[in-house]
Amino acid sequence: MPGPARVIAIDGPAGSGKSTVAREVAARLGLDYLDTGAMYRAVAYEAIRRNIEPDDAERVAELARQLELTVAAQVMVNGTDATVEIRSPEVTRAVSVVAANPQVRHEMVLRQREWAKAHGGGVVEGRDIGTVVFPNADLKVYLTADDGERANRRTKEMLDRSYDQVAAELARRDHLDSTRAASPLAIAPDAVHLDTTSLNAEQVVERVLALLSQP
Repeated sequence: MPGPARVIAIDGPAGSGKSTVAREVAARLGLDYLDTGAMYRAVAYEAIRRNIEPDDAERVAELARQLELTVAAQVMVNGTDATVEIRSPEVTRAVSVVAANPQVRHEMVLRQREWAKAHGGGVVEGRDIGTVVFPNADLKVYLTADDGERANRRTKEMLDRSYDQVAAELARRDHLDSTRAASPLAIAPDAVHLDTTSLNAEQVVERVLALLSQP
């Protein structure tokens, strides 16, 4: 008989290191990894592709319910590999509006829970994993870093944009994500808060793994 599903929830704002850390923690533990942000980006990408305004709540919600979506090493959206496209500036500008849609969130949360059940748990990262999606996760970690460091990290990833552009976009996303009515970005009361400003990815991974070994 397989053991109970093990879920590790890693939350935090953009640029805090969630994806890098979650992916490596999953690899070290032999667990699968889910980037829930990619799911919302996939919905935004498909809305843009179909010329649906991101703030058209009903049409975007219906699109989300019908979407054929696989998030793994590749992000497949209705049979198309959109791994690169979902990271475009256009999608980045639209994703917070899409993610604030309560109907879209409801659909994605159902899919995230189904994913964990099908995979026997995993390392799941996003913005509401420990607070809403898996409130009973085995471990909840909230990663953050100061605004300047997060902007620096993102600027290195987005070579076509200036530091000032990236910093402004991060500030906008932080505001939208933390003030939305549906599942806002927040720290779960029982989450471990790790400030990654002065830490490299390996140091953060080691700290998360150490938390798992504590009684």
